[in-house]
Amino acid sequence: MPRSTRRRRSLAIALALLACATPAAIAQQVVIYRCTDASGALTVQNDEPCPAGSREERAIIEPPPPMPVYVPQTPAPAPAATGTVTAAAAATPVAPERPDAPAPARIADADRLPPPPIFRCHTPGNDRYVSEDAEPKPRCVPLQTVGINGDPGLAAGAACEWQYDRCERIPDGEACDGWRQRGREIESTWRYARGDARAPLQEAFARVSTILSDTTCGLPPG
Repeated sequence: MPRSTRRRRSLAIALALLACATPAAIAQQVVIYRCTDASGALTVQNDEPCPAGSREERAIIEPPPPMPVYVPQTPAPAPAATGTVTAAAAATPVAPERPDAPAPARIADADRLPPPPIFRCHTPGNDRYVSEDAEPKPRCVPLQTVGINGDPGLAAGAACEWQYDRCERIPDGEACDGWRQRGREIESTWRYARGDARAPLQEAFARVSTILSDTTCGLPPG
């Protein structure tokens, strides 16, 4: 028999022996004995040395790694409802609450005083608003700068222009309407304020609400 044919036959026999091995045997190393007797006959046997007088060749086959055992996982119970806010709930936008107005004071109608002066102001851009200050602080409005040749792309530095709002006192007969408008403007600004900016607006809204309830603005119409 040709040598190449004997090797292929030996490998086939070895694999057949390995396939027939029990799981307990596979868990350990397998020794394959390749035996050639005096006449040149070849035999392959599993875990059994060659007979005396035979030429012996051994091959050690390592066992394959064990297959992982699948263990079904029991679903974890749903967490109990607690006061902790989850990330999904924190990400849900919440409409801002209206600032709390103080409770109206119990003042006799005869003891009520007129509201403080309030002013209607105009910006250089013709915007109007109500202010408690007759002379609001000026604003430095940025100006566009240009280069020597008039090109804005070659401008260097920055510049601004101080702008002053013009304010006049609202007549006494319309002062209560002015204070109501002031309260609406504060509340509108408060709704879009963030962080530390809310507290001063809350205090301003409470002050305006007190003026509307404790002065002659709180009298019933008529």
